[in-house]
Order: sequence, then C-alpha cells, then structure tokens
Amino acid sequence: MKHGFITVATAIPAVKVANIDYNATQICKQINEAESRGAEIIVFPELSLTGYTCQDLFTQQLLIEQAENALKQLLDETKALDIIAIVGAPVVADSILLNCAIVFQHGKIMGIVPKTYLPNYGEFYEKRWFASAQDLRSTEITYAGNTITILPTPQLFATAQGVKFGVEICEDVWAPVPPSNHLSLAGATLIFNLSASDELIGKHQYLKSLIEQQSARTISGYIYSGCGFGESTQDVVYGGNAFIYENGSLIAEAERFSFNEQLIVNQIDIDKLRAERKKNTTFVNAQRKVDVRTPVVYAEETQEKKFELLREINPTPFIPNDNHMQETCDEILNIQVAGLAKRLTHIGCSRVVLGISGGLDSTLALLVCVRTFDKLNLDRKGIFGITMPGFGTTGRTYQNALKLMQSLGITMKEISIKDAVIQHFKDIEHDINVSDVTYENSQARERTQILMDLSNKVNGIVVGTGDLSELALGWATYNGDHMSMYNVNVSIPKTLIRYLVRYIAEYQMDTERKTRFSIS
Repeated sequence: MKHGFITVATAIPAVKVANIDYNATQICKQINEAESRGAEIIVFPELSLTGYTCQDLFTQQLLIEQAENALKQLLDETKALDIIAIVGAPVVADSILLNCAIVFQHGKIMGIVPKTYLPNYGEFYEKRWFASAQDLRSTEITYAGNTITILPTPQLFATAQGVKFGVEICEDVWAPVPPSNHLSLAGATLIFNLSASDELIGKHQYLKSLIEQQSARTISGYIYSGCGFGESTQDVVYGGNAFIYENGSLIAEAERFSFNEQLIVNQIDIDKLRAERKKNTTFVNAQRKVDVRTPVVYAEETQEKKFELLREINPTPFIPNDNHMQETCDEILNIQVAGLAKRLTHIGCSRVVLGISGGLDSTLALLVCVRTFDKLNLDRKGIFGITMPGFGTTGRTYQNALKLMQSLGITMKEISIKDAVIQHFKDIEHDINVSDVTYENSQARERTQILMDLSNKVNGIVVGTGDLSELALGWATYNGDHMSMYNVNVSIPKTLIRYLVRYIAEYQMDTERKTRFSIS
C-alpha cells in the first residue's frame, strides 16, 4: 500500500473443465502478469483450478489429488513473487469435501477458506458434492506440503502493510447475513469473492446491485471474480463477471461475454475507507457484537514497488454526472427551498433581504428565494435585492444584477457604499490608495451592516449568499459576508453553483426572462 491506495486484481482465466494442468498454467500466467502490474492481491473464480462445472467428477479421488498437485506446483512457481493469490479448489478435510478458497504467498499457504452457503436450488446442486463450512470442525490438514488448520468460522488475512482482508465464495454474498458482514466488522477493509454465478435474463444487474450494496453497507472494497468462457459443457452459460467496488462505487469491471481471458487491475483507497468507518457511528456501534478473537494471518514482508496511480480521481466530485444532471440539480434546489421555507414559516417571516452582486453565488441565492416565495404563495415584493456598488464594482456585474432583479419582479434597492467607506477610512486613518485587507474587508463589513439594518427596518431576515467552498476556506470577511440569518448556499460547493444557475435558466425560466438575463 502506498499513498493510501492498495492495488488489487480480479482475474478471469481461460479454463477447460477438469483439465487441471491447463487451468493451473493459465492461473500462473495471470498471477505473474498481475505482479508485473503492481497488484498486491489477486483473486480468481470459484473452483478455478478444476473448473466449477465438473459435477460428479468431484467425487473422483483423481480430480481431488490432481488439484492438490497443481496447487503445489503453483506455490513453487510463484514463491519468488510478493503478490498474494486467492485460488479456488476442492479440498478434503477428514471425511468431507469442501469448496474452498486457497490464499497463498511466497510459496506458502496462508489459509484455506471453505464456502459457507451452498446453493441447492434451480440449476445448482452443490450439496450433492460439497459440505458447508457449518458442517466442519476446526481441522488440521496437510495440503500441498503445508500444514493448515481449516476453520468453520470467518478468518482474516492481512498484507505486510496491515491491510486486512477477508474471503467469501459466490453464494455467501447472496445469503441474508453474508460472512463479509462479520469480516468487515472484524476489521477487513477488503472482501474478495470467488464466484461461479451463471447468466440469466435480468440477473446481471441484480448481481451488480447486490455487490454494490454489500460494498456500501460494509464500507469496504469488494473485489469479485466470476467464471467466464470455457466453463460449463452443458446447460448454463458464464459471462465472465469481474468487478472492483469501493464503498458502493464501481471502480472497474470486466468485459461481459468476452471469449478471452481478462485481468482487471485497479486500486482501492484504503485511507478513505478507514476514514469513512471512523466517522460512521452506525458502523462503529455494530462492531460491539463482533468476536474479537477472529484470527488474523499476516503476509510476509514484500519489496517496495514503484507506485503508479491507475484509477481516475474525479477533480470535480460535486458536479453531477451528465446523465443525472437535471435530476440532481432539481433535488439540490428543492433541498435549498425546503430549508428556507421551513425557516420562514417557523419564525413567521415573509420578507428577506440579500445583497445582489451579479455574481453566481448571489444569483443562486436570489433564485432560491424566488422559488421559495412562489411555493409559499408569498408576494415576491417581499424579497429585497440590494445592490451596493463600491470601489471594485464592474459595469458587467452591476448590469447583470439589475437585469436579474427586474426580470424576477422583486423589490430592488441600490445603496452605494463609497461615501460611507471613505468616511470610515478617515476615521481609522487608512490610506484609500492602499488596497490591502483593510481596504477589502471594510467594504464587506459595510455591506453586511446595510443588509442587517435594512432587515430590521423591513422586519425580515438576511439571506446569506456565500458558498461552501468560501466558508470552508475562510474566503469571507469575519463579521462581514460570512454572517446572515440563514444561508441557502452553505452546503453548495463553488464548482456546483454554475450548474445550478444554468439549470434554472434553461429549464425553469420562461423565454422572455431567458432573453433578458443570460446565464453565461
């Protein structure tokens, strides 16, 4: 992990059912490729060594032994690599056969995780061949030259840098209470799922929704690998689903129904997940009932690799996706309007005062006020828009302010602050030619004084216009424009203001007003 990110991979290898040597070769090739691309952990599909659809061949001792021998060969061929691999294989523990995920690194098995929930409905017959983890007692076995204890309960793994992860297998995530719930609450920030979910009409979107929600519910990175082309010789089809989710957001996915092997490599923001969990009190409280004795197996030390950011970081995270721009803008505006409407009705007020500069912030605030008054059936004349030209006021912004207020039919008033500020400069002995912080803040405080006093006079409240970005950065004058009785823009970042104003201009203004006031 570097810069808070961990690089993970989900693989869909070429597969031939029951051709274990071929499958192991393809898996080894993708492990090496993932290592070369900087991946720290890679996951393969369910029963990837043998193929998921071996059916009654799982009752053959030869298949089970060949799978173990192939895993032993994989350990030998990857022992020089730092990457942690998670491969699916059938494993015998005492007298039962388990559908397992085998976690290994540096030629050693870190752990073997058995599947908990076995589907035995529809096209699935897993209970014909396999037992559940719930049927298992803690059992020590020797597998591929390693002595390992297989547990019936969830277990954790951790990278050398301390990133904890857990494993569940296919149907486990479809269960009412998936193992990943416990794993996440016990400390896993990553969940890997080895899957063999076949294709049915409408199932794909449901699967994505399921993983998206589980990733969001557990505030985790969820890395999913599903069987692809080459799996099944009979009546089901596997589309090759591979996903990387982070707290409900899709980071990367494979091409569906590709006939080629695929390797999806991307990064999970571990620091972000940890921060989200710390501030989410529901998640913190849910941890109380988790068994603190959940075992953790730590990986061995690895060599430091050169870090290259693979994922795209959105430079404007607060701007809605184009496909949802109208819907999101309308929702934001309704929230603003609802907040202001509640304040006005609660205090029994029908008049508001706000400074109109002609800029986007005050424009949005005014438009919200107008929409609020209309919904409350209040006279727009109860909205007092005040222009207060000063030393830095430009003709363009001044004319914009006038056009906007005229088009909306509110009460307009112009109060110049020049004489008052000049007198103030004289009083405090400030040189008017020195354009420093005193020069700027004096104008801001004079404007706020006018708004506050005017609101008292008309029995109204001052509506603030400063946005979230300005207030968060302190880009406002203390006892100046950071003050108001109610600020409708307080939760709106600067980058979003323009889109909201443009949305109102394009979709909520009539043609006459659009021509009289152009939003640029």
